[in-house]
Amino acid sequence: METQNAPYFSVGLTGGIGCGKSTVADMFAARGATIVDTDQIAHSLTAPNGAAMPALVAEFGAAYADARGALDRARMRTLVFSDADAKARLEAILHPRIRQATLAAAAEATGSYVIFAVPLLVESGGWVERVDRVLVIDCLESLQVSRVMARNGLSEEQVKAIMATQATRAMRLAAADDVIDNNGDLAALEPQIAQLHDLYLAFSKRMAGIGSQRL
Repeated sequence: METQNAPYFSVGLTGGIGCGKSTVADMFAARGATIVDTDQIAHSLTAPNGAAMPALVAEFGAAYADARGALDRARMRTLVFSDADAKARLEAILHPRIRQATLAAAAEATGSYVIFAVPLLVESGGWVERVDRVLVIDCLESLQVSRVMARNGLSEEQVKAIMATQATRAMRLAAADDVIDNNGDLAALEPQIAQLHDLYLAFSKRMAGIGSQRL
């Protein structure tokens, strides 16, 4: 099953760390969209007794599981930042499982359209072709840094190191069909989301009509 062939209108939502992806996704969900969050899926796969944990422990060793049996994220983050081969091995385990769980969740969607929240949509390859629209949440890089420092307690250097592993702001914007400016507050987001929601509803209804004609 590929998302582009599915009987629903789909949007790929992405943005750099600290851009406000979760906030925007929640606001679309409140309007009736189904949200499929690949980060949440990844966390469930690497939680205690998560489906990916046996393979991860077999590949990287028991030291990469914490006392609860979940992935030791800090240890793994340190490893993959310094070892490209380790990063590729981690992705080889997680990405197929995330994809399978993502498609299963989308198949059960009951919302007016589906939003796939994919932090690394531009970087991971393939997602741009699998969704009907790409929505980028954009903000100044300096604002990304300050938000993540406040939210996660990381240093400026740590945040910038994470940002350096992600697509650049320009790369994300180049891939976008739609852009939400999140340099302001929640009140500034509301009209942008309302406008896009109306657009996505129109696309969804049009797609449903085309599907009905094919039956």
